[in-house]
Amino acid sequence: MKRYWPTAVMALVLSVLGLYLYLIEFPAKESQEREAATKNKLLTVDEQALTSLTFKTDREELVFERTPDKGWMLIKPIRTETDTREISGLIRAIALGSVHRVVETNPTSLTPFGLDTPVTTLEIQAGSMADTFLIGDTGPLTSTLYVLRNSDHAVLLTDLAPKDFVNKSLMTFRRKDLLHLTSGNVDRIRLTYPTTEIVLYRVSDKPQPKWKIRYPVEAEADINEVRMLLFRLEDLKAMGIVDPGPARDTLARTLKQPKVKITVHGEDGDQTVKLYQPNPSSGEAIAETTPDAPLFRVNPTFVKEFTKDLYALQDKRLLGADERDIAMLSVKTRSERYTLINQNGEWVLEDRPTEKLNQPVANLFVSRVANVPAEERVLKQAGPLAPYGLVNPVAEFIATGRDGKVTGKLLVGDQANGLAFATGHRLPGIYQIRADLLKQIPPTSELVAGPGKSSG
Repeated sequence: MKRYWPTAVMALVLSVLGLYLYLIEFPAKESQEREAATKNKLLTVDEQALTSLTFKTDREELVFERTPDKGWMLIKPIRTETDTREISGLIRAIALGSVHRVVETNPTSLTPFGLDTPVTTLEIQAGSMADTFLIGDTGPLTSTLYVLRNSDHAVLLTDLAPKDFVNKSLMTFRRKDLLHLTSGNVDRIRLTYPTTEIVLYRVSDKPQPKWKIRYPVEAEADINEVRMLLFRLEDLKAMGIVDPGPARDTLARTLKQPKVKITVHGEDGDQTVKLYQPNPSSGEAIAETTPDAPLFRVNPTFVKEFTKDLYALQDKRLLGADERDIAMLSVKTRSERYTLINQNGEWVLEDRPTEKLNQPVANLFVSRVANVPAEERVLKQAGPLAPYGLVNPVAEFIATGRDGKVTGKLLVGDQANGLAFATGHRLPGIYQIRADLLKQIPPTSELVAGPGKSSG
């Protein structure tokens, strides 16, 4: 037993050493690191404790205040909402800013650091604590700035970036979004034009958002076009703001009939914006939300984005039946004629129901037929079919639903410039689709799962 006592003593020593490191040395080191990190921080209070901030330049003075319900608000020179991204970016820049070194304490001259006429002066308050920071010239590196911190009257070389403090103005920090909008919460959009209007409404979110046109026709909407419309509404921002007063009154008198009035309905009620082009040759576009709100100068491309015709917003898949609703698909070409039937989620041939089909091939084909979109519109309404090869079409597809009724039809005729003329069940008129579909019609020999082929 005696020969093991040195090992036991060593184990005890290591245990005591480990306990010492865990209880004393490591916490002390962490405390020192935290203290050093705090000393190196420009802002010595937590950013969440800030209650007000003043941003001064040689041109203007902006005062912000944190409110319990709306967060940061601009309260001077006007009271309005802030651009959340801009004010948050400014505060985060101060909060994360660190001090590379203390250049001079109680400096005799501020001129060498550009602090005699600072680019920006920031005054912050957190409860009873207040401090002021003067932002001066760029340091030895372009990503550094000289700062005078008033609390210790020290000139500091910091890692603040000039872009966060230079060339900022009232317009920078004002809220520029015209609508309080989250696309996922919108369930109706009304586009009102001088002679007509289009009403879109959401009918489903599962498995993905689905939109329909309620007026002037009942029809499926083009989901990609609706998504783009919602994106552009979220992106509708002011390039300039004309506040209530004589200038607004003068501009308002030039606004007659809007190019479009957009009404968006969501969980918080209706929001409306009108877009005007009082002088189209100048390219200027003006937006109005309410009669007592400012007028907004916006990018004129928004007028074009929001004045699309009904066809642009309609679902352009010509067949007229959703892929998942097709129970039978009849196919007729110059060389093939067969009918696919969906039995318990698997496709079979009507005249050869016992033969196994290559399910991936069948599924891909049905999907292509169901989802082929119109690329170009040739005629808005039904017209003579012969000039387009649609009297005796190259291919004909007829979809039948589970109730036995025809739910979709697509005729494909002659080709021109890589496109094929077509007419379908969903839209009246004649269109052009990609001619690739004609090469993607599988013969029955390819559909049948022969030796070595997967039946899915």
